[in-house]
Amino acid sequence: MAKTHEELIGRADINDLEAILSVTNTDVNEAIHTVKDNAEAIFTWDYQKGARPKLNRLYEKAKGSMWNGETDLPWDTEVDQEAVVLANAAQMGGIAAGMDLAGTPFEKWDEKQWIQLGCESQNWTLSQFMHGEQGALLCTAKIVETVPWIDAKYYASTQVMDEARHVEVFAKYLDTKLSGHYPVNAHLKMLLDDIIEDSRWDMTYLGMQIMVEGLALAAFGFIHQLTTEPLLKQLLRYVMSDEARHVAFGVLSLQDYYQELTAAELRERQEFAFEAAVRMRDRFLQQEVWERMGVPVKDAVQLVMQAPERQGFQSMLFSKIVPNCKKLGLLDAGADKGKPGWLREKFTELGVIAFEDWADTGEEYEMFALANGEVASQTA
Repeated sequence: MAKTHEELIGRADINDLEAILSVTNTDVNEAIHTVKDNAEAIFTWDYQKGARPKLNRLYEKAKGSMWNGETDLPWDTEVDQEAVVLANAAQMGGIAAGMDLAGTPFEKWDEKQWIQLGCESQNWTLSQFMHGEQGALLCTAKIVETVPWIDAKYYASTQVMDEARHVEVFAKYLDTKLSGHYPVNAHLKMLLDDIIEDSRWDMTYLGMQIMVEGLALAAFGFIHQLTTEPLLKQLLRYVMSDEARHVAFGVLSLQDYYQELTAAELRERQEFAFEAAVRMRDRFLQQEVWERMGVPVKDAVQLVMQAPERQGFQSMLFSKIVPNCKKLGLLDAGADKGKPGWLREKFTELGVIAFEDWADTGEEYEMFALANGEVASQTA
């Protein structure tokens, strides 16, 4: 029996704004959050290195691609956050370009208020990246414990170090260059909890490596292209070089494994991928920013969703996820003759199926690699 939208995401309509905004973080002041990890730790006594050659190559590449977040980034760079907001807005055609503000809460806003919104939005965005990277840190440590192959354990151990470095640099950038943190978004928190609570090792891969890391890789690329701030640009360049390997790790690990699963097992993975996609899309509404700015959240979100660049940006976030799901056989798994696959239908509903034939990260990750001389500590 096919699960309904209510069973998967808690609402009948994936675009029900009232239901989306009703999901809020009620623990904004907590410093510790506990999630029950139901997985078993797996030892393997088969230490044959290279039994999975593609994972072994990824491991060797990772060992030579480490950078030091403390010393390789130019932390002495002065960052004028308001100037960055104005420069980024100019890249997009100006603040509030293309939006009809008549009759909205923004109708009488002056430039100072728009700049404050830009600063809060940047604080929020980098905060959510930081929280997501901590989620990846925990999930990859879990993969080291739970995956049954030594080549995968070896590679996952390098990713644990990568993720610690990512949390470190995003936290430092927020603390020393921007103007405030935000707590984890409720939709992101729900997804991270679901990934960690699941007992199956491949679900950790699917939820984190394919879905969360895949969206992060696309988002980092978009911001890297947009920003005029040199420190953030370099930080994102370094992080993207790692993230591409991480997503490739998921693709290369799951590709063969998913060929062994039953139709019912694959359907569970399809449903998990769809739920993750919706949760990640919903978190980008930035409802916490509107609350902090004292603007009616629903009014603000409805207006922003009408912005000319919004639909394109939201779709582009899935430009890595959709082709990777296709590579894993999830788009059309279980499809009847003449009928599209279940996940294909869902990604079509979300408006992102057009990316299915873009390059998958298992093939393109090397194009993100750092070139010789890009990292100071590797040439010193």
